[in-house]
Amino acid sequence: MERPAWAPRSIDITVPSVARIYDYYLGGSHNFEVDREAARKALDFMPGLPKIMQANRAFLRRAVRFAAAQGITQFLDIGSGIPTFGNVHDIAQGAVPGARVVYVDHDPVAVAHSQAVLDGNPDADVIAADLCKPQHILSSPQLERLIDLNRPVALLLVAILHFVEDADDPYGAVAELRAALAPGSLLVITHASYEGIPLPPERTEGAVDVYKDIRNPLIMRSRDEIARFFEGYDMVEPGLVPMPLWRPESAPQDEDPYAFSGFAGVGRPA
Repeated sequence: MERPAWAPRSIDITVPSVARIYDYYLGGSHNFEVDREAARKALDFMPGLPKIMQANRAFLRRAVRFAAAQGITQFLDIGSGIPTFGNVHDIAQGAVPGARVVYVDHDPVAVAHSQAVLDGNPDADVIAADLCKPQHILSSPQLERLIDLNRPVALLLVAILHFVEDADDPYGAVAELRAALAPGSLLVITHASYEGIPLPPERTEGAVDVYKDIRNPLIMRSRDEIARFFEGYDMVEPGLVPMPLWRPESAPQDEDPYAFSGFAGVGRPA
């Protein structure tokens, strides 16, 4: 398999990556045949996966604009993935010139691409780190340079927590990150769930098994389990809802049924 010029030498291009599979679903070009093969297997079971990813991105953009309208000028996006059109820094800095954005991902391709995209942008940076090690993120020089934790931050955990198994304590990691945030901050989450998927459970299981096979298990949680990430926070209206129903810019009746899979919400410290 030929290594594309943009692929860091250190990565194994024979192993699929969830960040690159997500990039493929969104129509990106930074993925390898091994990623496309895994994606096609999952699509055989759940052909609406790209629609779910598009609904995720659309919610992310609305949530960033909402945060900017609340006066927040600092954004920490963990599990940011490979940069695609309409990134957090594009939206945030478009709404508030000088807004500061720190991306975090542990996929080397995602980090390398973020570095390339952010080159020359003094108000945005990327950290190679893992959500399960919050202290690495909070004490990183990139975060210390750009983000003042004594002022409100929008913490974005979009389509990331469902890749963290309970054994790795996602609730503890989120609690640690929340504890570092100043009053007036916002917590923004989307999460996969069996609820809302317009398919029989065994078909959905087939797609979930593809992720298990590539050693990136997709952990489907119930609405109540997802709500636990917001413990001690007040939910912004309309609460924890399917992604197209969170403050839509137009009536969402034309949305693809798959877009209503899983949940999205924004909380602020109580």
